[in-house]
Amino acid sequence: MTDRSLRTLDRSPALAPLLARGAFASPLKKAALNRSRPDAILPGTRLVLPGVRIDLARLAAYERVCGFPVGDDALPLTYPHVLGFPLAMLLMTERSFPLPLLGLVHTSVEILRRRPLAATGIYELSVYVDELTPHRRGTEASVRTEVREGEDGGRGGGEVPVWESTSTYLARHRSEVPAGARDAGAQDAGARDAGDEPEALPLVTEWRLGEDVGRRYSAASGDRNPIHLHALTARLFGFRRAIAHGMWTAARCLAAHGTPESALVRTDFRAPVLLPGTVEYGADGAGNFELRGGGRVHLRGEVRGVPLRVP
Repeated sequence: MTDRSLRTLDRSPALAPLLARGAFASPLKKAALNRSRPDAILPGTRLVLPGVRIDLARLAAYERVCGFPVGDDALPLTYPHVLGFPLAMLLMTERSFPLPLLGLVHTSVEILRRRPLAATGIYELSVYVDELTPHRRGTEASVRTEVREGEDGGRGGGEVPVWESTSTYLARHRSEVPAGARDAGAQDAGARDAGDEPEALPLVTEWRLGEDVGRRYSAASGDRNPIHLHALTARLFGFRRAIAHGMWTAARCLAAHGTPESALVRTDFRAPVLLPGTVEYGADGAGNFELRGGGRVHLRGEVRGVPLRVP
């Protein structure tokens, strides 16, 4: 963190221009990765957005589409990801970020919430690329998001983030990493061998998902990636139908599962959820959950309580 250049923003970036910029630059970045061994350089910028207030109408739309209680005093555990995503996109579409945006797959997310965040609070967001890791299918980037309370996030006192997450994104390309090395639970990586899969968790409920889930989540989150909106636009990127956002599937499972006030959550994304469709939500009494359907596991996750941090 000490070696990163700090860049403070005065507003959250608009996502649509970033998607367009990322799409335009992706072919060149993809070609560069495939030409030689990707000794990628870690981008050295940390983006900071102070004075963030929650749009309560947008929050209510997010709560409805994800299944959280509407109008709760505290933010859903996954909502800060929505706040930080435009900053992450800004970093991942800059020239210094070596991976192409098109085809970049969200493979996992780990979230630590030290205490509940008030929906009426004021926050500081910070986002940076923490690590670039060789992977047997290409290169994986770890993007860190941190949330601190107050106009300036309490930086003068070295305030510990009240919420933080690490998202991993996989860019597929020719790799020199051995086949037996690190794997990813990537949405596009396909199912593992049947013998590698643990036994299915007990079935809790079944959800029938409408064709409009992607559009509803896009409106609430701002993430209007074409693969989530319509079958026609999804086909342009190789999908038979529109697919649900990975973070919607995680949020929907956590809304059903519930989380402690102070929690550590890990979710691995395994296979896309096609829309419309039917999925099964399973969970056990030990904090583990999963989403499956059509003989495939879409995601697996776990929820663990951690000591509550009192302000």
